[in-house]
Amino acid sequence: MRDTAALAGLAALAVAMGVGRFAFTPILPMMQDDAGVSIAAGGWLASANYAGYLAGALAAIRLRLSPVAAIRAGLLAISVSTLAMSLQFGFAWWLALRALAGVASAWVLVFVSAWALEKRAQGGLLYSGVGAGIAAAGVACVALMAVHASSSETWIALGAASLAATALLWRVFDVGSNPAERTARVKLTPANWLLILCYGAFGFGYIIPATFLPAMAREAVSDPARFGWAWPVFGAAAAVSTFCAGSFPNQRKVWIVAVLIMALGVVLPLVVPALSGILLSAVLVGGTFMVITMAGLREARRVAAENARPLMAAMTSAFALGQIAGPLWVGYGSVAQALLTAAAVLALSALALFRNGAKTP
Repeated sequence: MRDTAALAGLAALAVAMGVGRFAFTPILPMMQDDAGVSIAAGGWLASANYAGYLAGALAAIRLRLSPVAAIRAGLLAISVSTLAMSLQFGFAWWLALRALAGVASAWVLVFVSAWALEKRAQGGLLYSGVGAGIAAAGVACVALMAVHASSSETWIALGAASLAATALLWRVFDVGSNPAERTARVKLTPANWLLILCYGAFGFGYIIPATFLPAMAREAVSDPARFGWAWPVFGAAAAVSTFCAGSFPNQRKVWIVAVLIMALGVVLPLVVPALSGILLSAVLVGGTFMVITMAGLREARRVAAENARPLMAAMTSAFALGQIAGPLWVGYGSVAQALLTAAAVLALSALALFRNGAKTP
């Protein structure tokens, strides 16, 4: 049962995060070429998705739905909104669709985490689904670029794949479905606030490279057969990393170490601006962002016990606020300035977790 829950959660997270959240990242260079989308416009589209993610996380705190109903609704919304991105109804249309996909992605992450952890699913296997989805979407984009597919055709392909996966998962999540949970209020203790704020810092810190790595790679190398691999590398590192870090007993220490490694990866493109530096950044950032997600949600489970789901949703809300600020920060300055700011914020959060860790059993 644990393996079944982990595999079902893996597949759901692959759709939710690999497509609903992050498919835009490898498609952005294609949209720059055939739809005239600028980096600034790309930042607004990314922020719309993150704003939706924030709204979805906030709703998950008080939403009186069974986890299964929320997961199903989220997967279906992601599939439909991804397919609809192929329609040329204007920039406002795209903003609305990316926001809807963000809402649905937050629902799936929060409710899959609560559903699977309640069944004691293997965390390393469960959260590898995010990286697997990112890698699969990235490889699909590389393949489609190689045959000169348009960004619209790519959105259709990923939307159709998401819809097929949703259909396969529909009955799986019906097995042992949970009733609607009684809503609970988050207890804002100092320990909870620390987790919420540091998780928000993580959201701000990782999102600059997570949004713009393929675009930076495109500036370094014009050949899509080369720059297109930045995102699959990011996803593959994320998928493998959760298996490596999932067995460590002290998840707070895992969080601290992963944040420091991420901070190094964030500034690496500034130190080594060639494609090699960008790919190594993809390994370091990709190899830590799901480790931090897993460690943070497990720490929420340890700290809050039966009240973990609202705390997870509050942490995800802070994370989403950080993600909204990141791309907008690029629009007001430059990618280089944003990367330096992100690395500094990550380092400060690691220090806060370390100082508080001495007081935590």
